[in-house]
Amino acid sequence: MPPETTAAPAQDVIHNIGYRNYAGPRLGRAYARRSLFSQSLRGAYGLGRSAKSKVLPMILFGVMVLPAAIIVAVSVATKMDKLPLEYTRYAILLQAVIGLYVASQAPQSVSRDLRFKTVPLYFSRPIERVDYVAAKFAAMASALFILTATPLLLLYVGALLAKLDFADQTKGFAQGLVSVTLLSLLFAGIGLVVAALTPRRGFGVAAVIAVLTISYGAVSTIQGIALSQDNTEAVSWIGLFSPITLIDGVQTAFLSATSAFPGGHGPSAGTGVVYLLVLLALVAGSYGLLMRRYRKVGL
Repeated sequence: MPPETTAAPAQDVIHNIGYRNYAGPRLGRAYARRSLFSQSLRGAYGLGRSAKSKVLPMILFGVMVLPAAIIVAVSVATKMDKLPLEYTRYAILLQAVIGLYVASQAPQSVSRDLRFKTVPLYFSRPIERVDYVAAKFAAMASALFILTATPLLLLYVGALLAKLDFADQTKGFAQGLVSVTLLSLLFAGIGLVVAALTPRRGFGVAAVIAVLTISYGAVSTIQGIALSQDNTEAVSWIGLFSPITLIDGVQTAFLSATSAFPGGHGPSAGTGVVYLLVLLALVAGSYGLLMRRYRKVGL
């Protein structure tokens, strides 16, 4: 038999595959925060996503703007001496559209990250919890501001084309912008807090709709009962317990708006201070609850 041969020991080889250290600029947290804000804002209107994702937000945007376009056309054609609708009343009348938008887009903004466990990826370097929450909150509020301020801008431009009084229209437009800014912050906070409670987008949509519609329906019903018993003071206080009536109360007290409360019994300036404090507390509380929700990276 031939003698056994011993195999030569394997040689360790180091392969140079061209890896080099990155020597470019480190963009850091601020860039990551801006990128997340931009991506979330674009996503709120379906930009950068599938065509199917664009349908609902664009339809709601169109529905929001259409009444303003009709009002402008009628005002210019008939040469009205004033707009038939106050700037501060527009968002109140179209609250259902705003509510549907929040219900559809707030879960899209946060629920998918929770469902697909991508939040820990965000919280790896360099972004932190406060950056994530601030970017999402700001993006949702900005998306709502675009939705609610665009028709007001259309009304304002139409009023100037109709040669209505410049000072009056500018004042009304500014009051309307203040109102929708507060509305955007409040609705964004509430929508994101409710949506962040569940990773299921469908549950988030239903929950946001329930919070906004049930609260408004209950408040309106109780206000109607109070008015039928001639308790007009209670009508204004009851408005504290619904997001949209809270906005209505603030703009009635401080922005010279006509109240949509039953019988037009909106809060006085003194009661309006309470409305404003409650509104600011809800916005701050929503932000705090979001920070608490995202305290654990793994969720």
